[in-house]
Amino acid sequence: MIVAEHKFDTAEKRWAGIGPYYAMFPTKFADKVITQYTNEGDIVLDPFAGRATSIYSATIQNRIGIGIELNPVGWVYGKTKLHPASQNNVEKRLLEIAQMAERYREASDNLPEFFQLCFSQNVRRFLVTARAQLKWKQKAVDWTLMGLLLVYLHGKRDQSLSNQMRQTKSMAPDYAVRWWKERNLVPPEIDPVCFMLSRIQWRYAKGLPSATRSQIHLGDCNNILVKVRKHLVTSNKLPVRLVFTSPPYCGVTNYHYDQWIRLWLLGYPPAPNSSLGKNRERFQIHGEYKSLIEKTFRKVAFLTGRGSVIYVRTDSRKFTFDTTYSTLKQLFPTKRMSFVEQPVLGNTQTTLFDNTAIKTDEVDIILK
Repeated sequence: MIVAEHKFDTAEKRWAGIGPYYAMFPTKFADKVITQYTNEGDIVLDPFAGRATSIYSATIQNRIGIGIELNPVGWVYGKTKLHPASQNNVEKRLLEIAQMAERYREASDNLPEFFQLCFSQNVRRFLVTARAQLKWKQKAVDWTLMGLLLVYLHGKRDQSLSNQMRQTKSMAPDYAVRWWKERNLVPPEIDPVCFMLSRIQWRYAKGLPSATRSQIHLGDCNNILVKVRKHLVTSNKLPVRLVFTSPPYCGVTNYHYDQWIRLWLLGYPPAPNSSLGKNRERFQIHGEYKSLIEKTFRKVAFLTGRGSVIYVRTDSRKFTFDTTYSTLKQLFPTKRMSFVEQPVLGNTQTTLFDNTAIKTDEVDIILK
C-alpha cells in the first residue's frame, strides 16, 4: 500500500495505492520521470507494467499510457485504477456475491487445510463465491470489486480478511499452517460485507480519478506489442514518446508463485505453482532471460523514434545488467546512454523476504 506521505487527500492519490505488489515503482519517482521526459498528450509505454504505476502516473498527468502485464494480479490492479466502476455498482455487486454464498458451502468446506486456517467460514464462502461469479476480465464492476478484494485478501489480522500474514508476498501453505498452529492462531471472525463496504467507502470518499484513454493489456508483451503497433499506426499516434519500464530480473523471484493466493481468487489452483507457463518463472536459465529482453526491446524499437526516451530500471548484478545494457545499446545505437545508480531503500525485485543476502542496488539506464 502507499505510505502515509501521500495523505490520500485527492482521488488520484487514494486510487494510486491499489495493489500491494512486489517491485513496483515508487509513485513519486514515476511522477518525476514522466514530468521530466513527456508533455501532455504524449504516449507512455510500459511493456512490464506490474500494477501499472507508470501508466497510472502518466494518466493523472494527462498523458496516454499503454501498459502490458503478464500476471493477472497486476493487471486487475491496473485495470481497477485506470477504469474503476461507480461506487454504487460496486457496492451492489458486493451484496449480490454475499447473497449467493450459501450455494458454495460445499466447495468452501472442501478447500485444503490452509484455507480453513487462513479464512473464517463466512469469509471463505464469500471468497469462493467471488472466485466463481466475478467476470473480472470482462466487466468494469467485476474487475473493480475483484481488485479491491485482492488488496485486502491477506495481510495483518486487523487490516485484511485473513489470518496473520504478510500482505505483499503469499506465504507457502505448509509453512503458514505450521506457523499458525504453533501460535494457536485461528482465522478472525469477520463479516466480509461489512469489512469490504467500509474499505470501498473509504476508497471512493474523494471521488474517482479523471476518465482516461490509457489502457493496460493482459498477456505476453511480445505478442501484444505487435497489436499495439498496428493500433498506433492506424491511429497515426507513433512514435511513443517515453518507454518507461523495469523488466523482471534474472533468477530473483517468481511473481506468479509469490502471488499464488491472489491468483487462486482469480481462478487458479489452490496451491503455489512455479510452472504456469512461458515467462512466468524466475528466469534461472540465462538463455531464456536474454531472449525475453532482446525480443521485447526489438519490438519496442519499432514503436519509438528519434525524439523518444527509453528509461529502464534494471538490476546492478552483472548478468541482468549486462544483458539489458548490451540489448539497449544494440537496438538504439544513435541514442546517448546515461546511468543513474539507485540504492535500495525498501523492498525491490532484488530483495526477497527473509533473504537480504542478495540485496543489491539497481541502475536506471536512460537513452535519449
